[in-house]
Amino acid sequence: MALLNFTGKSRELTTEPKFADMIEGWSIEVMPRTAAKVDDFRELLPAGTRVYIAHLDGTPIEDMVATARRLNRQGFPVMPHLPARSIPDIGTLADWLERYRGEADVRQALLLGGGRATPVGDFHSSMQLVETGLFDHHGFTHLHFAGHPEGSRDVDPNGSTAMADRALRWKQDLASRTDARLAITTQFAFDPQPVIDWAERIQAAGVTMPIHIGIAGPARLQTLIKYAISCGIGPSMKVLQKRAMDMSKLLLPYEPTDLVAALADYKARRPESLISQLHIFPLGGIQVAADWMNKHRSVETPIALP
Repeated sequence: MALLNFTGKSRELTTEPKFADMIEGWSIEVMPRTAAKVDDFRELLPAGTRVYIAHLDGTPIEDMVATARRLNRQGFPVMPHLPARSIPDIGTLADWLERYRGEADVRQALLLGGGRATPVGDFHSSMQLVETGLFDHHGFTHLHFAGHPEGSRDVDPNGSTAMADRALRWKQDLASRTDARLAITTQFAFDPQPVIDWAERIQAAGVTMPIHIGIAGPARLQTLIKYAISCGIGPSMKVLQKRAMDMSKLLLPYEPTDLVAALADYKARRPESLISQLHIFPLGGIQVAADWMNKHRSVETPIALP
């Protein structure tokens, strides 16, 4: 199938194994309110697809656990977000983990600082959550940490990467102190080069955790720009701005074809890279994102979770 890149030139991508292979093992992110609109995830997702559940401020834990329970019963491994700055105290964290394990058999979690500027209680970082020992106590098998190839205002408002780099080294050291499998899941991006540069830099600094690269699913350009601004996307904004100036593409939905192709090419050339697989943010809708990913997969096989 011929696909168009940003230059308007046609190129055959779906027939290239490296492109399809990059799609394999993908995960997806949902929220309780968006998940509620899907009748049965088994009709959308390949067996074994990991489903992250975003925990936005104000979302009741009851809704998070109910969504996790439903997805688990449909056969999907669930990875809820645990935003440190939104958790009041260790008692609340213990209660949440007990409910996730006891009511929904959750064994995985994405740990992040969270988008709040001021913590609601005792925690301000994912490292503090780990140091409670509660994840090992409850037998969590997979712990992922948020990665920010283009920087993060939440980690350092001044744009420095020093604090984030120190945190990654601490998390890397955690691998020797926990039985859980660790990985990094990144914010979505639109420009492959900052992502590749960041992955190479942290690998050179001694990080060995696999990286799951965040990509935006197909969506209207206006929708992507809105989310990119709210999430503090940096150099990638230039890709969207360039597309917005091209009247022939302004009204066409964005697809992550060029980004995935570039990452696939890089991974084929650098198989030792930490870049492992893709994590899709369904900014244009869960159905649309799942359809796009399924369309470009190479084989219909169960997904192994790193």
